[in-house]
Amino acid sequence: MREHYDFGKMKGERNPYIKALKQPITMRLDKATVAYFKALAGELGMPYQNLINLYLRECALNRKKLQLKWAS
Repeated sequence: MREHYDFGKMKGERNPYIKALKQPITMRLDKATVAYFKALAGELGMPYQNLINLYLRECALNRKKLQLKWAS
C-alpha cells in the first residue's frame, strides 16, 4: 500500500443508481416553510431539497407522528 494517494486527479462520477434511490414528487409548501428550509440549508451549505429530504427521512425512520388538536 502506498503511504500517500493523490485524489486530486480523480474524475468525479455521480452515482449511476441515484435515480433508483429517489422518487421525484411534487409538493405544495407554504412560502414561509420553504424560506425557513432555504435559510437553514444556506447556513449548512447544502441544497434545501436535500435538507427537507433528510428531515422527512428522520421522521419516517423514527415513526414520528404529528399530533393535531383542532380548536373548537
